[in-house]
Amino acid sequence: MSVVELVKKVLFMEVLQGLALTFRHMVSPSVTRQYPLEKREPFPGSRGLHALVRDAETGKERCVGCGLCAAMCPSQCIHIYTSEGDDHKKIVDRYEIEVLRCVYCALCVEACPYAALTLTDHFEYCGYTRDEFYYTKERLLENWDKYMAGEKGMNYIKNFWRPRSSDFAAPSPERKGP
Repeated sequence: MSVVELVKKVLFMEVLQGLALTFRHMVSPSVTRQYPLEKREPFPGSRGLHALVRDAETGKERCVGCGLCAAMCPSQCIHIYTSEGDDHKKIVDRYEIEVLRCVYCALCVEACPYAALTLTDHFEYCGYTRDEFYYTKERLLENWDKYMAGEKGMNYIKNFWRPRSSDFAAPSPERKGP
């Protein structure tokens, strides 16, 4: 052991350096946000409250009841109940999400081939009972109308929803095979 190492051990130099760092940070201003007063804006594509997408032209929901979102959900919090209509098409009778079980992974959004489900950027919501977090089809459509209606919702689908129909375009005739 050298003399320098011995002096460092006897005088606890590493401990003193750590204390100096601590004291330097104690006198600097804090960076804590005071939440109710200072709110940060949600970033585009953030995962918040669920919403069923309403078609801009017809005003009806886009969901056809295929059940892919419920099949992809790792927490099994999505429940879809369908029936057969007059023209032998599925009709979505009930669409329910247990938000307290959701892990906000957005696999349901990615699995939907019709862009019928989305996670809005609204993340400040609370409730006093479990029933307030059981979202029905009507409440999910209200979420779309409240947080994503109009141009904001169409921009979200255009910018963040994949795949698009252009991803499945036929190859051009001038392109030859391998």
